[in-house]
Amino acid sequence: MHLLYTLAVKRSFVARHFLVGGDWGKENQLHSHHYRVEVQVEGKVLNQYGYLVDIVALEAHLDDLLAYYREQILNELPEFAGLNPSIEHFARLLGQELLSRIKDPLHALTARVWEDDIAWTAYREER
Repeated sequence: MHLLYTLAVKRSFVARHFLVGGDWGKENQLHSHHYRVEVQVEGKVLNQYGYLVDIVALEAHLDDLLAYYREQILNELPEFAGLNPSIEHFARLLGQELLSRIKDPLHALTARVWEDDIAWTAYREER
């Protein structure tokens, strides 16, 4: 039997970007999106208190990271240098940074990013 626990937290914020490298009409111009981010962590082991992770700490890590991106132009941030600021790249960058901050023994982390209400992508990394 293969057991995994999953815990998720969700937040929303607004940031701006413009797409590069192709002809995507209005998307090539600076515009804003209402992003929603859901982070799911998975693990096989609960801690001594019966938690997969400290949800307050997970929320604090996510809030801190999203405060950095809130109201920013993604294209101007160093982690997007040389990258089209797609939601695929954004999900990977968020997921990798969050995973580096969480010290609990997790099996995997998934960062799901919605761009407005029309599209989403997910990045999953296993430890």
